[in-house]
Order: sequence, then structure tokens, then C-alpha cells
Amino acid sequence: MLATVSMLGAAGCAGASADGDAATTEAPSGDPAAAEQPAGAGPDGQVYQDGEYSETGSYQSPAGPEEIGVTLTLETDVVTAVEVEPMPDNPTTTVYQERFAGGISEAIVGRRLDELSVDKVAGSSLTSGGFNDAADKIRSEARFQSP
Repeated sequence: MLATVSMLGAAGCAGASADGDAATTEAPSGDPAAAEQPAGAGPDGQVYQDGEYSETGSYQSPAGPEEIGVTLTLETDVVTAVEVEPMPDNPTTTVYQERFAGGISEAIVGRRLDELSVDKVAGSSLTSGGFNDAADKIRSEARFQSP
């Protein structure tokens, strides 16, 4: 399965204005190679920093609260790899989390992080809630931030 993986990423750029409109930031006059970019955006308008991000998602099953570990690798805002670590608390959850882990890659690799929202993967619908929770945390963690 999946071992614990730490997040890799670089420091961010400027953030969006409070009204949600993207502000722009000018490069220092001493750096002619840098161009004007929307605040909160990285190179070429990227929303998320490239790297590998790991989070734990939570969801409710009939047997009680459950968790699932999720690691996403991002490149230019696109998911290039996914690993799921089943973390079941009961035998039924084990079956569904393992099925989910076996089918999630086909469902999301190659898609933009902002487009991810899975409903049911390999017959597992509740596990999707934990995955979506982890993906939301990864979006927050990976987003380019204001300095």
C-alpha cells in the first residue's frame, strides 16, 4: 500500500483580491524576464504548485467514522498520479476502500485538480466522500498563496 509521503512545493506568489477578482502583480523593475501575472497564479497562470501532496479524508459509514489517505501528484494543475492508503476500521470498509483504491487512478489521472469530484468508484460510493474531503484539503494546501 502507501507509505506516508510529505508535501513538496515551492513558495507561492500573490493572492486574489477580497472580491474574488484576480489582481495583477508587476515584476520588480530589475527583473525584465518576469511578466505581469494574475495575483495568486503561478507560472503560465497555474493555480496550484507542482508537487506531491498527502492528506487524510474523513467520511461517515454505517459502521461509524472512517478515514482514507490520499496522495496526489500535480503538474501544471493536472493530477499526474494518485495513491490511496486504505485506513479501515472494520472489515466491510476494508473491502470498499480496497476496491476504491484499485479504480481511482483511471477515474482522475489526467484531470485538472479543480475538476475532481468523484461520486462512485469501483462500486464504492461512501469512500468517495473521504477522497473528496482529502482533495479539498490538497486544493487548499497546493494553491499559490500571497507572499
